[in-house]
Amino acid sequence: MIDPAVLLTYSLIVLGFGFIPGPATLLTVARATTSGTKVGIATGAGITSGDFLHTLKSVVGISAIIAASATLFTLVKYLGAAYLVYLGVRAILEKTSVDLGQGRVPSTAPQAFRQAILAEGLNPKTALFFLAFLPQFVAPENGFVMMQLIILGVVFALIGFFSTIVYSVAAGGLGGFLRRHPTVLRWQGKVVGSIYCALGVRLALQER
Repeated sequence: MIDPAVLLTYSLIVLGFGFIPGPATLLTVARATTSGTKVGIATGAGITSGDFLHTLKSVVGISAIIAASATLFTLVKYLGAAYLVYLGVRAILEKTSVDLGQGRVPSTAPQAFRQAILAEGLNPKTALFFLAFLPQFVAPENGFVMMQLIILGVVFALIGFFSTIVYSVAAGGLGGFLRRHPTVLRWQGKVVGSIYCALGVRLALQER
């Protein structure tokens, strides 16, 4: 099973991800701002469901790789590290536009849920992120790799859902604040990018 200290570290990192405005946060805020808190929460539920799908896919793929070959696992580790660094550099360099749903037709909760689960579940970037991120906190010597991955994925999804609920409730004020302070969004890209780069370097240096 996962070491409690590792799980705590992982949870704190994911909590930081959850409350730094990113694509999922902005989508949730956009829906809640234009269609109400209920629709915002439905959007968060759809994103969470998509993350559960990515967890299942990563569990099957990573578990198979770890069981099959130490060399393959090392290769995936370095590819994952490179991908995290790439995401980090891209987040630092790219310009973020503020679009919180102005001018959009209000959505219903079921519509928002379906759209969010499809957007998240079919997002290849999210799938690659899960494949790159979760193995950092898996220790094969602790046994039952599949269960470790499931726990990590579920924790990630639930913390993300919690953050979207918070943002949905606060969407009115937050939406106005972000529109008035676009610099916040530009700096969040640099902060998130730096975290990605640090995680990539950590993954590359981590022993199997």
